[in-house]
Amino acid sequence: MRRHLNTLVVTLDGVFLSKDGAAVDVRFENKSKLRVPLHNLDGIVTFGWDTCASAQLMAACAENKVSLSFHSPYGKFLAASQGFTSGNVLLRREQYRKADDPDASAHVARHVIAAKVANAKHGLQRSLRDRQSSSDSNTDDGAGTAALSEAVNYLSQRLKSLSRTERLDELRGVEGDCAQAYFKAFPHLITNRDPFFTFRGRSKRPPLDPVNALLSFLYSILTHDLRSACESTGLDPQVGFLHRDRPGRPSLALDLVEEFRPILADRLALALINRKQLGKRDFETHASGAVTLKDDSRKVVLQAYQERKQTEIHHVFLDERTTIGLLPHLQARLLARHLRDDLDAYPAFLWK
Repeated sequence: MRRHLNTLVVTLDGVFLSKDGAAVDVRFENKSKLRVPLHNLDGIVTFGWDTCASAQLMAACAENKVSLSFHSPYGKFLAASQGFTSGNVLLRREQYRKADDPDASAHVARHVIAAKVANAKHGLQRSLRDRQSSSDSNTDDGAGTAALSEAVNYLSQRLKSLSRTERLDELRGVEGDCAQAYFKAFPHLITNRDPFFTFRGRSKRPPLDPVNALLSFLYSILTHDLRSACESTGLDPQVGFLHRDRPGRPSLALDLVEEFRPILADRLALALINRKQLGKRDFETHASGAVTLKDDSRKVVLQAYQERKQTEIHHVFLDERTTIGLLPHLQARLLARHLRDDLDAYPAFLWK
């Protein structure tokens, strides 16, 4: 039997999460808004400055291996609650050894970055093909086609150079250059002509426009899913290879997120915008200039994300059908096999 990651996402600020029997009770203004059986959950993720959880619920989550994490309204990771560290101690010791070895770290990071660049290139190529075969009058006068072609060619060149790049700092430089080229072409992937969705570049903390607000929210959800997958596999989500150690940062989860950004988060964000499922009414701008999704709009995004996870695809390395929702767990387990030396290299996920 296969089960999808089942995550309770709380977007209403000011709620109190408590344990009520065998269920999670979500309370707001002293009233119960939702009760969910704890055994049905794999993770709980909250967004807000004033969201609280009882110690009893935290203990129950730890005992039942349910991850509990807290984020700001903008999607920035704040903290997580967990009990005693479990999992395979031999696997974690090997993870720590390889993370401390620059060559071993670069070996994993190279495959992660290569998959990220290849998946980003695939997304741009798909849009380019659609644009070239479309007679839609909404397409531009060729500037978009030229920009997408330029980005595809650049990513192709850098992808070839990755095999000759050995040092971690050089790999990070390639990743940064590719991300810059990708997001330079990103506005031409937006076919919704509403000026409200004008994208001028990536802004993170805080997001300064609706497109960045949507991307940041989806990246946060994706990070939570990868963190949960690492925990369930026995890996330490705090110790990464591309992202280095920093208190409170799930570096390994962020490593694995990279290969999924273009195909899961970016494609879903573009679909929601281009199909006009989101509009100006779904966002709010704060005095600081930060732009966030409204509570009800986050539910729309979350529903679309959960539906997306039900999609069946073909996993190239495993050569079998699976669902998108299981990809985080599959990739975490493949990484664990590499760390145990059962695989010569980490087979990062490639979208085909």
